[in-house]
Amino acid sequence: MSGTRRATLRIEGKVQGVFFRESARAEASRLGLTGWVRNRADGSVEAVVEGAPPLLEEFIRWCHRGPTQARVAGVERTDGEATGEFSQFIVERTS
Repeated sequence: MSGTRRATLRIEGKVQGVFFRESARAEASRLGLTGWVRNRADGSVEAVVEGAPPLLEEFIRWCHRGPTQARVAGVERTDGEATGEFSQFIVERTS
């Protein structure tokens, strides 16, 4: 997919139980990005997001802040090629 990139993010800090996933979904959708976000067992939040590079950067900047209740300690980022496999941005529920 020409012009689109993928970023895989791991957000650490006080990021569970503070509406981080739903807020991230709303922000990604507002920016027209696709992918998913989910909680990890270690207390962090993981996201895979695809879209135009400037919009990805805006979303990643948002992830460094998160919603009001969150206290983000750090964001690990891995960049890659977009696959185009997503049609929207969703919250993945862990079982």
